[in-house]
Amino acid sequence: MNIFGTELSRLDLERRTGDLSAVAGIRSVVLDDGVERGVRALQLRTAAGLELEVLVDRAFDLGSASLRGVPFGWRSGNGFRHPGLHEHSDEGGLSWLRALDGLLVSGGLDHTLFGGEVDATRYGYPPKQSVTHGLHGRLTAIPAKLLEAREVPAADPSGTPVLRVVGEVIQATSFGEHLRLTRTIELDFDGREIRLHDVVDNLGFEPTPHMFLYHLNIGWPFVDEGTEFVAPIAKTLWASDSAAEQGVSYRILPAPITGFVEQVFEHELVPDADGRHHVALLAADGARGVEVSWTAAGMPHFFEWQNLRAGQYAVGLEPSTHHVGGDGAARDDGSMTFLEHGERREYSTVIRVLEGPAEVDAVRDAIRSIAGQPE
Repeated sequence: MNIFGTELSRLDLERRTGDLSAVAGIRSVVLDDGVERGVRALQLRTAAGLELEVLVDRAFDLGSASLRGVPFGWRSGNGFRHPGLHEHSDEGGLSWLRALDGLLVSGGLDHTLFGGEVDATRYGYPPKQSVTHGLHGRLTAIPAKLLEAREVPAADPSGTPVLRVVGEVIQATSFGEHLRLTRTIELDFDGREIRLHDVVDNLGFEPTPHMFLYHLNIGWPFVDEGTEFVAPIAKTLWASDSAAEQGVSYRILPAPITGFVEQVFEHELVPDADGRHHVALLAADGARGVEVSWTAAGMPHFFEWQNLRAGQYAVGLEPSTHHVGGDGAARDDGSMTFLEHGERREYSTVIRVLEGPAEVDAVRDAIRSIAGQPE
């Protein structure tokens, strides 16, 4: 393992400290002030200086994230609100925006994108003919059950141990959906990447809609004036009206803009030879960046969310199971996923923090070798 610039075996490290958590490890805490009071969290820290917060009580999503003290996970100002404060149907279904904070906010499990009313007669409960969804579904406000939090030794004695946490989130109602998300998050003991493996399965006995989306939010200083969004784009399928009205580039970011209206683009990406999608945000000076990759088969669609408003400055990288039209459109065109009892879907995603011009240039070149990118 590379420990503070020195190559050491585990035995070498054990000779030098009586507690490996002095170097890297997992700590369980409970947030205890303001809107966050009572939220359980796991703090993961690697020897490379990667620090990550896993919010157990907010669907096992990712909160604060930094590398050597420099944040890359966005903080919106909302705080990591306790789920007991969330009102799903408040503000015309837009109350999800009050929970939008941190590196990852997941959408799902039976609905993502904008809300609306859809048929629910499949559940066979006459008083419930329809169900009303808010923005990005109900998942965000559901606490997880913590299944595992430990250091996993490498199979090879000379290999690198892994920090692993596993959580389970159940989204269920009588006479409705009964879906389970099992999320595994891994960091190498000396690593700078976050690996997520999600499994969603249907515990119920009726065919149940399933939609899933990652709202991966990158903030300053990884998002700054001149930061470049790099992706192998076949074409842009859709853009919000604000993109044409404001004319801000999807590719090169400006400084924060007072009163900026969010811009959203749906890009059709070209996968690499291994069937994975890749996108990156690269700083103008080449000093840093973030690359996100995921299995294209699981989440074939992708949105770029620009929230470049002063005081909220961020870019969202959003792999998705479905197009921008959402639940109703997916039912109409036959693209909705319906899970039978016991059926499951798996999702594999890697978030890698880049350091220095060599890594930044290598990622830019690798992505451009997959496909070009419109100006």
